[in-house]
Amino acid sequence: METTITENQKNTGAFIHLSTFLKYFFPFANYIAPLLIWTFNKDKVFVDEHGKQAINFQLSTMVYTLLIALICLPFVIIFATDIIMLIENIDRNGGEFTINNIKNISGYLLLFGIAILLFFALFVFELYAVITASIFASRGQLYQYPLCIPFIKTNHKNTI
Repeated sequence: METTITENQKNTGAFIHLSTFLKYFFPFANYIAPLLIWTFNKDKVFVDEHGKQAINFQLSTMVYTLLIALICLPFVIIFATDIIMLIENIDRNGGEFTINNIKNISGYLLLFGIAILLFFALFVFELYAVITASIFASRGQLYQYPLCIPFIKTNHKNTI
């Protein structure tokens, strides 16, 4: 078992984490890029651990994103039907708005605001965690992502 971590391993570990930002340029690159880098370098314990952590975290954020979307889905469907009824009422009333026509919209706007806030909080959390993991890797330290679901078993210990 190796005891020294080379600069190449530190850089590769940091690059695994930073490669997840490629998702802003290419679809699914946050899974493919770290997976490729990790696969070619997983014979080194340090890089193997960082690769597993990065992929686990990306899968975890996908699960959290899907959960937020699933929670919002019923409200979106109800909102869509209410908007259609609102448009029909406005057409029937000759284009006049009344308080009764728009009273439900404020609740939906609040729900959409909360959903947007949750997605933004997840985005900021992901930025923070990936940058922190990259810094730890570049210093030769292991990093355990917070709120990470262990899809791939890791051997996380504070020392290698």
